[in-house]
Amino acid sequence: MTVLSFNRASRLSRRSLLAGLALAAVALRPGIGRAQAAQRIVAAGGVITEILYALGRQDLIVGVDTTSLHPPEAMRDKANVGYVRALSAEGVLSLRPTVLVAIEGAGPPDTVKLIAEAGVKVERVGEDTSEKGVVERIRVIGRLAGVEAKAEELAAAVERDFALLKQQRDAVTAKKRVLFVLSLQNGRAIVGGKGSSADAIIAHAGAINAAEAVEGYKPVTDEGIISAAPDVILMMQRGNHAAAPAEVFALPAFSATPAAARKALVTMDGLYLLGFGPRTPEAARDLMAAVYGLNGDSGSRRP
Repeated sequence: MTVLSFNRASRLSRRSLLAGLALAAVALRPGIGRAQAAQRIVAAGGVITEILYALGRQDLIVGVDTTSLHPPEAMRDKANVGYVRALSAEGVLSLRPTVLVAIEGAGPPDTVKLIAEAGVKVERVGEDTSEKGVVERIRVIGRLAGVEAKAEELAAAVERDFALLKQQRDAVTAKKRVLFVLSLQNGRAIVGGKGSSADAIIAHAGAINAAEAVEGYKPVTDEGIISAAPDVILMMQRGNHAAAPAEVFALPAFSATPAAARKALVTMDGLYLLGFGPRTPEAARDLMAAVYGLNGDSGSRRP
């Protein structure tokens, strides 16, 4: 057998497996052929899981990805289908879903295509980080979950929170420069530049992105960090994204920034900070409070 024919046979074998899983899923769904089956959702994206729980439709979820960290019970109670950008078709299909609700960046693309070919409906949800994008995401997921009225209530509450946030943001007269550091690899920083989710949350918080000269998430040189002149360093709290002030400001580049004088390092939960779901106005207010030394009273809050 040639390599080409072996590869083709492997692909056919895998597709046969997926087809078998899909047929088994249909056979095991109660009421198929007599009535519409209840939705069984695999949520690929922490923000999707968060919104479904906020809407009270966690009962529809049969699987979540590893970014689904809020609320904590999601990872405890639901099956884990892996990292959002490295999904397994077999793992997803084994849960017998009727629909995969996935953020735009979920993948890999070939895996999502295989899931769709196996008969599972795939619904993509945009990752727009604007106020309008956050509110529309709630409405879209509400429609998918069949709770449009409840989604509209939540969307309206979030719109009010954004309006309050704007009032607080407009009161800032001297904007500070914030540098989001995604990670420190061997002392070299990867930062969130223009167009990144970090850029968006910094703007929502009424600050200036010190890495505005960079596009997306990119590594920067020591000279780049010094020239960015951040007043505050922003990082996530968990895993290899986290670092202590002593570690950060011991690095020569960071020790030469305005942030070093006050050891101004702000750390926040990653999904809370960069998820762009219902808690985004609250997260932006908390970031604003940390950056500008406010009292942190952010008005209405949702868990």
